[in-house]
Amino acid sequence: MASIASTASMSSSLSKRPWALEARSNTLFILSTVAVGMFTDLFLYGLIVPIVPFILSDRIGVEQSEIQYYTSVLLACYAGASVLFSFPAGYIADYSSSRQLPFLVGLVALLASTMLLMLGTTIEVLIVARIFQGISGATVWTIGLALVMDTVGSENLGVTIGSIFSFISTGELVAPVLGGVVYDKVGSNAVFGMGIALLGEDFGMRVAVIEKKVARKWGVGEGLDGSEQGGASESERGNGEEAPLLGNGKYSDLDSWKIHRELPKIVRKFPILYLLSSPRLLTAELVAFMQATILAVFDATIPTQSQSLFGFTALQTGLLFTPIVLTSLIFGPLAGMAVDRYGPKLIGTIGYTFFILPLILLRLPVSNTTHDLVLYCVLLLLCGFGMAMIGAPSIVEASHVAEKYHNANPELFGEKGPYAQLYALNSMVFSAGFTFGPVLAGTLREAIGYGNMNAVVAGMCAVVAALCFGYLGGVPRCMVRK
Repeated sequence: MASIASTASMSSSLSKRPWALEARSNTLFILSTVAVGMFTDLFLYGLIVPIVPFILSDRIGVEQSEIQYYTSVLLACYAGASVLFSFPAGYIADYSSSRQLPFLVGLVALLASTMLLMLGTTIEVLIVARIFQGISGATVWTIGLALVMDTVGSENLGVTIGSIFSFISTGELVAPVLGGVVYDKVGSNAVFGMGIALLGEDFGMRVAVIEKKVARKWGVGEGLDGSEQGGASESERGNGEEAPLLGNGKYSDLDSWKIHRELPKIVRKFPILYLLSSPRLLTAELVAFMQATILAVFDATIPTQSQSLFGFTALQTGLLFTPIVLTSLIFGPLAGMAVDRYGPKLIGTIGYTFFILPLILLRLPVSNTTHDLVLYCVLLLLCGFGMAMIGAPSIVEASHVAEKYHNANPELFGEKGPYAQLYALNSMVFSAGFTFGPVLAGTLREAIGYGNMNAVVAGMCAVVAALCFGYLGGVPRCMVRK
């Protein structure tokens, strides 16, 4: 505990140079810490999904007829806590001296959640556990993304987010299957044992990490902080892609982003509210919502479809996620680099347009044959390419909008800017997408079938692709009235 207190108070007590300062404030280590934190959150979320019904029936003694109800209640508790706590977490992070302490608090909440889920013997305890898990999710996503922005700035945000999202998506997709297999073979204690082991690694990294701004107080990394050099170059990314926002000034002209009118007190207190008037930001958040929805739809339907169509076991179902995971993991960073170079508009539009065809064609495998199994795997492989392309545009676009407003109105947004509040909003939207996805998938699959369900999702992708083209990065020149 002494080491935690020492690390948490580092920004206020500078009498002693921290050990291994260069390594602990290294950009790669900071980004790895954020990535592991997000991976742990999604992995533990997905790990217990398949075993909750068994915990309710075997340990709690819930009647079979009530299991679906209480499963939904526990899901709602997680989503509700995540949505409600995201904005407070962002506000605290933006106005606190360090992002590390609230980042650690989120991990403590996740550890408490895991222990309660492992030992709880009543519904009330499980509800509290899921609330803690939701608080942790809100904290790690909100503060983690803000820490990424602090570290690399906007110039390299695309490739960074693309790499991180590719890594953490493996946890979200594989964890439910892994949890089911381990529970079936060894039992629930082994499932939670995996989670606790992962938490231990996550804990060590969060305690050790040192923010760039703290390291600079000892002269380490001066002038190299990404946040100091990442502010330019949005006009370089996708140069000529969009029209000037106002008048005949350059797109990067801060006058276009200057707020010239008096704002209500509530907006001055929470300046993120003003950003919600931007069509670019609203579109970016819709893109994030759709990304989370697609992930959740795959998570909810691939296991059941593989079981009903091919008679797969839990282990075989886990292997079926491999095409999506590998392509997303490999091509996510490349797609992020493309976002940095060409802008969120182009990559977001291409990504969601690309998704349409494989989603529609997922209706073709209809029999338990080698041909249909290979076809299903190929279509999932193509979906993996789509997942790689849609990972970065939302965060990058939202960050660009916030950065422009921050640079043009420093008196409103303060020294740190509204980034943690912005990512709190993103966390809320992502949580909503994760909640909406399974409900959408379950309702549509039961009502109109698996193929038609995917066709509906494809139609949603078409709408989002059109909005990406129309609003991300500003209105295209071809749509501007002369």
